[in-house]
Amino acid sequence: MSDNAITADGLQGQPREMTFAGVLSFLRRKYTKNLTGAEVAVTGLPFDSATSNRPGARMGPAAIRAASVQLAELKAFPSGLDLYQELAFIDYGDCYLDYGYPGNVVDKIIEHTRTILAADVMAVSLGGDHFVTYPLLRAHVEKHGPLSLLHFDAHCDTWPDDGKRLDHGSMFTRAVADGLVIPEQSVQVGLRTHNDETLGFHILDAPWVHETGVGATVDRIVEILARQKTYLTFDIDCLDPAFAPGTGTPVAGGLTSHQALSIIRGLGNVNFVGMDLVEVAPAYDNAEVTAINGATIVHDFLCLVAQRKRSS
Repeated sequence: MSDNAITADGLQGQPREMTFAGVLSFLRRKYTKNLTGAEVAVTGLPFDSATSNRPGARMGPAAIRAASVQLAELKAFPSGLDLYQELAFIDYGDCYLDYGYPGNVVDKIIEHTRTILAADVMAVSLGGDHFVTYPLLRAHVEKHGPLSLLHFDAHCDTWPDDGKRLDHGSMFTRAVADGLVIPEQSVQVGLRTHNDETLGFHILDAPWVHETGVGATVDRIVEILARQKTYLTFDIDCLDPAFAPGTGTPVAGGLTSHQALSIIRGLGNVNFVGMDLVEVAPAYDNAEVTAINGATIVHDFLCLVAQRKRSS
């Protein structure tokens, strides 16, 4: 058997593939619009017209899929979890976004995500620049009500917003104004840009994480989020440029890949309802290191979902 993305009969199991060949999907999962039986749908949002510096994140979903192939070969590390037996998930393909009509992007992403959520399937989205999280939150709040936000980033993304901008630096200002997220029950991790106005978010900046450690970071996140329904958004520039050069707005002094993955792996008690990984811009990458880290973060999040299912 090969090309599991198009030949798979079901959603469980993982046949052997040539790592270096074959039809690409995220973690070699079945590539389909049929949500029947799926628990999670991984989907791409190839949009980068809201970026303020280097463009190219529209190529992120394809790069993340390509970088995921090695992860698809083995059980999960360090847990030994057989993700492909424990969790029924698919690659739902990309949301079609016509570059000529940027004004339609919000509605198109909401409609695309709403279809997934209406089937009681969790949406895990691959960006795209970080603006895509705004319409993703709109769709998730329709289903779940106002959410806690767990936000990994170098930037606060709470700059002034007039409610009309397509801007990857102000969408969380709009999300708070629209009542989508509850800032006093939300956490921003890894920041290393200053903004006088925090909007009430709890901030665990990069120096705090470096000085305090992974364990204390996990404990503080869990303490703040408690049992609230939580949406996770991970901007890959939360990682230091040594670990994520392929992004539009890199900032020195960020988290290591070890820190980020260890924090994610420690969040099994958080009540996640959805997730996105954004700002992978492969044109600036080196040896696919950014895409590999992005794919691994998403993989490890899916392991959390599978482990939570097992324990429920």
